[in-house]
Amino acid sequence: MRGRSTERERIGRLLADGRLGNSGALLVHGEAGIGKSALLDWAAGQAGGARVLRVEGIESEMELAYGGLHQLFLPVLDLVDSLPPAQADALRAVFGLTSDEVRDSFTVGLAVLTMLSEAAADGPLLCLVDDAQWVDRPSVDMLTFAARRLRAEGVVMLFAVRDGAPGATVKGLPGLLVEGLDRTAAAELLTGLPPYVADRVMEEAGGNPLALIELSAALTPAQRAGRLGPLALPETAAGLRGRIQDGFLEQVGRLPEATRLILLVAAADDTGSLGTVLGAARELGAGVEDLEPAERAGLVLLSGELVRFRHPLVRYAAYRSAPLARRIAAHRALAGALGEAGQPHRRAWHLAAAATGPDEGVAEELERVAEWAGNRQAMASASAAYERAAQLTADRDLRARRLVQAARKAADAGQDQRCGALADQVPLPLADQEVAANFARARAAVELGHRSPAAAARILLDSADLTGAAHPEATASLLVDAVHAAYSGGDAALMAEVASRAPELAVLAVPALLFGDDVPGASGMSGASGTSSTSGVSGVSGALAALRPLVAATEVAATGVMERLLTGIHCLLTGDHPTARRVALGAVAHCREQGISGWLPTTLDLLVRTELALGHHEEAVARGTEALRLAEYYDLAHRASHLRAALALPAAVRGEEEQVRALTEEALGYARPRGVGRAAADALWARGLLELGLGRAQTALDALAAARREVGHPLLCLPLLPDLVEAAVRAGHPERAAQAAGVIDEWATALDRPALGALAARCRALTAPDGTAEQHFTAALALHSDRDGDDDGGGAGGGAGAGNAFDRARTALLYGEWLRRLRRQIDAREQLRAALDGFEALGARPWAERARSELGAAGGETVLTTRQDGPISLLSPQEREVVRLAATGASNREIAAQLFLSPRTVGHHLYRAFPKLGVGSRTELAALLAA
Repeated sequence: MRGRSTERERIGRLLADGRLGNSGALLVHGEAGIGKSALLDWAAGQAGGARVLRVEGIESEMELAYGGLHQLFLPVLDLVDSLPPAQADALRAVFGLTSDEVRDSFTVGLAVLTMLSEAAADGPLLCLVDDAQWVDRPSVDMLTFAARRLRAEGVVMLFAVRDGAPGATVKGLPGLLVEGLDRTAAAELLTGLPPYVADRVMEEAGGNPLALIELSAALTPAQRAGRLGPLALPETAAGLRGRIQDGFLEQVGRLPEATRLILLVAAADDTGSLGTVLGAARELGAGVEDLEPAERAGLVLLSGELVRFRHPLVRYAAYRSAPLARRIAAHRALAGALGEAGQPHRRAWHLAAAATGPDEGVAEELERVAEWAGNRQAMASASAAYERAAQLTADRDLRARRLVQAARKAADAGQDQRCGALADQVPLPLADQEVAANFARARAAVELGHRSPAAAARILLDSADLTGAAHPEATASLLVDAVHAAYSGGDAALMAEVASRAPELAVLAVPALLFGDDVPGASGMSGASGTSSTSGVSGVSGALAALRPLVAATEVAATGVMERLLTGIHCLLTGDHPTARRVALGAVAHCREQGISGWLPTTLDLLVRTELALGHHEEAVARGTEALRLAEYYDLAHRASHLRAALALPAAVRGEEEQVRALTEEALGYARPRGVGRAAADALWARGLLELGLGRAQTALDALAAARREVGHPLLCLPLLPDLVEAAVRAGHPERAAQAAGVIDEWATALDRPALGALAARCRALTAPDGTAEQHFTAALALHSDRDGDDDGGGAGGGAGAGNAFDRARTALLYGEWLRRLRRQIDAREQLRAALDGFEALGARPWAERARSELGAAGGETVLTTRQDGPISLLSPQEREVVRLAATGASNREIAAQLFLSPRTVGHHLYRAFPKLGVGSRTELAALLAA
């Protein structure tokens, strides 16, 4: 470990923290041969009494779903029985110990987290993941999922990855870049060489430790004595990786032929099992005795059960140095050995590696492997198996079907770029309409995920038109997906166009009516000014009638996630926020129960928006933070932009200017170039709300007007119009305020929702003459107090009838300001005090300061009040979630399963939260929260 003091110090700190019961993870990365594996070996040597689990990536095993995870947990596989039943079943399924399907990859991730926690129950645990670029994608995803959630288990995880290698993606972990050795440290590795030779080796190696060792080991006796010819170490340095590989190739080439043959089999194998290697090698005429020369040369390490190469590049050299015919023979021999051992999935991959042309029998086996992997939520592995099956398929239509399946699974795995590349390989035209529909979904997934939601909707719409009446179910499904894509882009006209194709379907009838011409304000909302319509409510009443059976249908288990999503969206748009919340909660639960993890961020996004509409800001932040974490995990950049914009809204209420700027800049940077109008509108709305709270009315009006233009349709921009009215009034643009207030008034009449009616009355008060303003303010407050339609009264602001706490406080503030302007100081104090209390309870600092200033000017008491949530405000967001669930009686394991934490981390949060809250038991905790 010469020259590695900085790296050893950082890893040593992690190990020391692990001995104290803290967890940590580190990504060690650098070029090939730079010393990453040596650092992991050093860490293992420093582990002391800690248990060490290790997995080494193998290039040929990259597409074998969960192979790396199985290798890591093999020494502690008995701990599976101690896991909660659902988690234990999930791990048994992914390891192929049962034939069960895995519906939820997050259950697998949680099982990995719990396994690591259990393995560390008796002391610290060190997990080493070497050559992570060659570990299968599902295993890497699950291990990094766990690494990011470890807190107080005493687990240290070190990942080593080669920079620039295909698949070298380990996300969300702190990194440690390992660079070349300096000249002094390099010279220490080259003892015994003449200075001239050592200088030449150091020049070639460029500080790479492996290159230093292997290039010097490859020198002939004459070269070591200083007689260097121009071909041994050329004046112009070759590529480093090539020079290292040449060193390994030369060492392998010196071995006897039988030894090279058995090394070839070991290199092609992906089990590490000595028995499997020897069984296959026997078919080729080699035996265990032929391993001795390689063992003596230090190229392999052997035990009674395992064969391990000293370095991955030795494996590569042993494999690539063999002629093609021998590599094919090795794979066929391994397929036979694995078939006898009852490992059909590995057998199929070896048969595929041995294939030199189309082979339908092998393609069918690979298709079964793909189905097996897909049932275990290993979508990347399933996609790879479908792709290889397609490559071995001669029939054009069958090849197209398999390529389409590969593309769809790639999209499910978050590999949108690869999905697009696979879709480009599909031979067109497609004769089978079902395959054509799936092809359209794959192309739309790429468009929606990273490009244009409008283009995604068009792809789906065009496919639905081609599919036609002959396939009604496929057509309906394509249209429903297209409406959702158009909604995500904020394109009301496109939603109406798609929905008009099948208005007989209730889920499409609602948007067809809501975004048609017969709705309030439709004629005057193309921009920020104009005259609103004074008629057109029949479309709204028809939509509300069509929505009722949809809501009822969400109670039926057979309802799919897209139908649930659109129903919740329709409820949210039409102002029925309690029902929207119930539907959203059902959609989230449906995704969790059915293992539809890729849709979980989208359903949580809907829930976030219903919580915001109801004034449950803290719940919205907790749900939104979880959803954004999942969206980033799945590479769902489109959904992440929506979530960042949504999270910016409560941050704007709290006056967190820096946070709002950061969230909205990232959201707008993605949304605007791609036409994601709804995310852009929400981000601009958050900016406008922030500016309004800070008293910068004109800037607020500019942002809110821009937000309005992003979506255009009156219904889509309805939630932000009350803020625009207030900003326009304060900025001295009464005509703009009056136009927007008129639109709100018409929609409030058509929808007949008390919360919206309260906002409409407040806007009338702001735009009316002083002689009539008070009756509108008092009407608004009465509607804010109407509890009819409240779902549960939970959270910070109650339900639909009551509007929400933030809206009530703002109405009271505006009314109080109006009263003070008329010198009605006593009446003003009452309203301003109510506003101040409401804002402080929400942590809405700029609004509270404005209310406090007005209250002081009215002669009222302005001392700081205490937030209504008391000591709960002392907890971190994650502590609050843990405490909330603990108060319901949930066990640590049950809380861990819901929040994707380990049970020990849950216990750690409770240990920290109880003293802050002044409680000593869960019973006291429940009583505190109830109070």
